Parts: sequence; structure tokens; C-alpha cells
Amino acid sequence: MSSTVDEAVAALRSGKIAVVPTDTVYGLAAEPESESAVLELSRLKRRDAAQPIALVAADLDVLLERIPELRGQAERIVRALLPGPYTLVLPNPARRYGWLAGSRPDTIGVRIPDLTGSGRELLERVAAIAGTSANLSGGADPRTLDEVPHELRAAAAALVDGGPLPGTPSTVLDLSGAEPRVLREGAVPAADVLRIVDQVL
Repeated sequence: MSSTVDEAVAALRSGKIAVVPTDTVYGLAAEPESESAVLELSRLKRRDAAQPIALVAADLDVLLERIPELRGQAERIVRALLPGPYTLVLPNPARRYGWLAGSRPDTIGVRIPDLTGSGRELLERVAAIAGTSANLSGGADPRTLDEVPHELRAAAAALVDGGPLPGTPSTVLDLSGAEPRVLREGAVPAADVLRIVDQVL
């Protein structure tokens, strides 16, 4: 049985886990300021806590408020690509949200999804979440709430149904080094995203 946005907001604010729709696949969400809640995401997915988890923001203003060091070149790239189906790995010199960064504390993965409906309302209400796909490590990315593994749905305090989603995860682009690198080709082909970044740079 699905939850209301109010129930999901209350769950996240109390440090619990929610299953939420994004612009790509269903995700597991937690309060990003809570290290224990973020670690619970990895535990539930049965994956190594050294793997990073993205900071998912409602808009660019929220992102820059949380990580002001992104102003400048990183901000120009973010403006060119987001909102959209991308996860951008950016320099994080102040090492903010270290519990999200995993084994790479000098970087942080960020998303600003292009949302509608209940997903958009939820993210606007909470401003930001720690988010990762709502699957078990190595499992298929869920396109519908019913495709989220039963044990993850049972462990979540709220389940927000946003209807069928595209089902292809975000394209992951690493912008923390000298040259941009596509770490995962997802909703946007690698050649397309690199062409956009090249134009910005």
C-alpha cells in the first residue's frame, strides 16, 4: 500500500527510509544530514558503504546552499545539464557530507531530477535527500513500485507511488578530474553528455 507525500516527508524527517519515484527509476531515500540514515541505505541494499550515494536536490539553489564550493565552473556545468537524468560527480574540497562520498571523500555525487507529480512535491518539501536506486546490489532497476524488492518495501517507512517510470538509471558523469569521464551510461548516451560538457567548457 502506498503512502501519502505527507507520510513520506514525516518519515524522512524522522530519520527513516522512504521509497520514492525519480525521473529515472524508483529510489531509496534518506535524510542527507543523518549519517546513520544514509548508512542504512547501503545496509538495506546489501552493498559496500564505500560506494557513494548521491545528494539529490530540489533545485540548484538548494544544491549551492548545501555545497557552496560548487560555484564557478562546476555550477556552469550543473546549469547546462540539470535538472535531468544525470548524476554528476563533482569536486568536494570541503569534504561536505562525507558519509555520502564513500571511498572518495574529495568528491560528491549530485542530482537534480526533472520531476513531476508526487515525486516533485516530496522533493520540494524536504529540499534534498540522499538517494540511490531501490534495488538490491546488482539487481534490476525498478520501473514501478511493485518491482522494488519486497524486503526493501518492508523496511521502508513510506512508499510513494509515482506510476511507471522510464526504468533506465541516470548517466553518471565524473567531473572531478582533468577530463570528464562517463562512469555509467544510462538515460543519456555518453557521447551526447560529453558533447554538452565540451561546449560548456
